[in-house]
Amino acid sequence: MSNPLPASMRRYLAARFLGVMGNNIIAVALGWQIYDLTSSGWYLGLVGLVQFVPGLVLTVPAGMLVDTADRRVVFSISLALQFVASAVLAWASYAGWAGPHAILIVCVLIGIARAGQLPAQQALIPMLVPTADLPKAMAVNASINKLAMVSGPALGGFLYAGGAALVYGVCALAFAIGAALAMLIVLQTIARKREAISWSAMFAGIGFIRHNPVILGAMTLDMFATLLGGGTALLPMFARDILHTGPWGLGLLRAAPAVGGLAMTALMTRWPLEHKVGHRMYSAVFAYGLTTIAFSFCTSMTAALLVLTLMGAADIVSTVLRHSVVQIETDDALRGRVGAVHATSIVTSNQLGQFRAGVAAEWLGPVGAVLVGGVATVGITLLWARLFPSLLNRDRLFRPTISIQPGVKAQ
Repeated sequence: MSNPLPASMRRYLAARFLGVMGNNIIAVALGWQIYDLTSSGWYLGLVGLVQFVPGLVLTVPAGMLVDTADRRVVFSISLALQFVASAVLAWASYAGWAGPHAILIVCVLIGIARAGQLPAQQALIPMLVPTADLPKAMAVNASINKLAMVSGPALGGFLYAGGAALVYGVCALAFAIGAALAMLIVLQTIARKREAISWSAMFAGIGFIRHNPVILGAMTLDMFATLLGGGTALLPMFARDILHTGPWGLGLLRAAPAVGGLAMTALMTRWPLEHKVGHRMYSAVFAYGLTTIAFSFCTSMTAALLVLTLMGAADIVSTVLRHSVVQIETDDALRGRVGAVHATSIVTSNQLGQFRAGVAAEWLGPVGAVLVGGVATVGITLLWARLFPSLLNRDRLFRPTISIQPGVKAQ
């Protein structure tokens, strides 16, 4: 990875940057607009739920599609569908008929699109770099992700001063360019053998994960930790009602975790995490829970931004290690299906976690909901350390190999 990135990898990273930036811009706009219209944590939660349901239903077929079809096409179509959703939201906001129910209906389309986007964009990476470069490629990819997650919310909050229609219009432009760039990617590996579509083939990814405790532990640890500790879903409530700021402040709050993640990614690129990766993954999730607890007590923008930055730094360590382990442990023929299940765990933790947080906020208020979530995250980390010791004790990303010299009998 010290050599210049090939043109196709640069196009992939540009398409992914635009897609993730669009995801984050639209998240700021949807959160602020729906809360501004309803002043309800319940509706904030519904934004996540209606995106989660189609993603869950489409997990298996989306994974099979990624493994049997051209991954570039799946990636491009997913971004194109989000272009359509953004364009509809822009027109609805401009014309004045963007009510809560109309917004939720469009969110269903976004959920359908992201069901294909997440596994396709992850499964493309191993087709663009040698296996030995995969951990560093994942770190570069994480940097691009975090850069998009910094610029997206900040840009979304800034643009919201010009109205929701402007924000959604910029999203539509980003998704359109990203979809075009995805089709220009040239894969460096040979064509994959196409597997006949069957029920056993479609569910092969689930079976593979179920029998691999390292992958199963890594996926479920992140899923439950974020599902229970997803306090960032309530940022619109914190921004308006506790920190007394507007859309621009909300954008800064959403960007803060990505700033921490970007800084930590730079450190990991310079000093890769080569040893005790299991302990470091658990420590990172534990720190994520502690910072979630700390955030629940924040009453000033300065404190909130600092804590969210630390939260993002902890989260990116877990993210890079988890993605690397999943990619390294998975055969290429199954990457789409395993990636679809992995994507569903991410969607579950974020979108269903948003619904959980919204419902909890209706009962406990935003502070209580975040505090309980942080405590639960710490508890999950300790429990998973006992349930998945093979993940906890994993020393290296790559399994050690034994080199046998000619004439020497293996012991």
